[in-house]
Amino acid sequence: MLERWFGLREAGTSVRAEVLGGATTFMTMAYIIFVNPAVLSQAGMDFGSVLTATCLSAAVATWVMGLAANYPIAMAPAMGENFFFLGVVAGMGVPWQAVLAAVFVSGVAFFLLTFLRVRELVIDAVPASLKHAIAAGIGFFIAFIGLVNAGIVERPAGGGIVHLGSVTRPATLVAWAGLAITVALMARRVRGAILLGMAASTALAWAAGLVRWQGAFAMPPSLAPTFLQLDLEALLDPNLVPIVVLFLFMAVFDAIGTLIGIGEQAGFLRDGKLPRATRALMADSSGTVLGSLLGTSTVTAYVESATGVEAGARTGLANVVTGALFLAALFAAPLVRMVGGGVPVDGGAVLQPLTAPALIVVGSLMAGNLLRIDWKDATESFPAFLVIVGIPFSWSIADGIAFGFVSYPALKLLAGRPREASALVYALGLLFVLRFALLG
Repeated sequence: MLERWFGLREAGTSVRAEVLGGATTFMTMAYIIFVNPAVLSQAGMDFGSVLTATCLSAAVATWVMGLAANYPIAMAPAMGENFFFLGVVAGMGVPWQAVLAAVFVSGVAFFLLTFLRVRELVIDAVPASLKHAIAAGIGFFIAFIGLVNAGIVERPAGGGIVHLGSVTRPATLVAWAGLAITVALMARRVRGAILLGMAASTALAWAAGLVRWQGAFAMPPSLAPTFLQLDLEALLDPNLVPIVVLFLFMAVFDAIGTLIGIGEQAGFLRDGKLPRATRALMADSSGTVLGSLLGTSTVTAYVESATGVEAGARTGLANVVTGALFLAALFAAPLVRMVGGGVPVDGGAVLQPLTAPALIVVGSLMAGNLLRIDWKDATESFPAFLVIVGIPFSWSIADGIAFGFVSYPALKLLAGRPREASALVYALGLLFVLRFALLG
């Protein structure tokens, strides 16, 4: 049955290799179980409910990808998009229920674009330099938040320039140690380095009395606080249209980039194209729709699946294993709360030293997109630069992206090269100008 469904012999693999590959992929991306609830809970969402939504959406979406497209490419709520979600809530004051609705609509739009086979038009519309800049800028933002959550740097209560935090307090020392361990493991090419680093940080925090053991297993937290809580009526506000579009772009770019990258690594590409790409993209977009209904941010393909491919995974059977492990993680809520719940420190602040190293490391990986930007062309590099610095400096992903979409078409016009920007980019630039004019 497995041979008939997944074509193991044709793919040159075995059940053992697929199980090992699926487990390896889970180990490298399991940090999202800890990090995603920690991020979205800062947007006012219930930690336990987001935890359940994260595991369920990851399990189901991963299974759909494996069974429908037969690829060993796992799915889960995306790092970057979850911070964009938080940025919209915190920076623009939009209720999280409305942002969930924006995620839902973007997922439906992605599905329709894939079904109608017009996704190429959407992908080609946004300049490559801005795609890479958005990824890098979000990476810096994630790393910045990780540094703040670790207490390594602090943001003054009244705003202003950040400054060095109390780097010798126990919680921050634990974060330093976790970061050092994680990077050292990555340098040694140890699989699951991020997860192992978090485990080491947790052990150190427990030994220092910063966290309390509350058990490892329990019944999953209730979905009720976030399930079907999206506010579709809020999207009637025209100010939220750019947010929906940006969620769509981020989902499309993440999915396409990951599928092509892993496809090339695993030898799936044929004449530069990915077989069954439409099925894979439909699985990806379906994951986002499901995730928004359950109560989490955009669900997408994970580049960490490359570790499973390296371990031998070549078919969707590996995804069946990965999805099952995400489902099993539902029953480890007490452990997840201990890791992602935060550590109170002097002054009433709450640090997150156990998950902060993961944010810093993931941010550094996303910053690799800087290498793909054409820095010799000012009309490409300067808008990209504004996005990269605008996102962390404004403490708003939406505002940082807006700088790029406004400056890019403007510079193309001023340089006498207006045709190098698509009509969609001009439209987005105008929308952002109107947003700034109306909202200040």
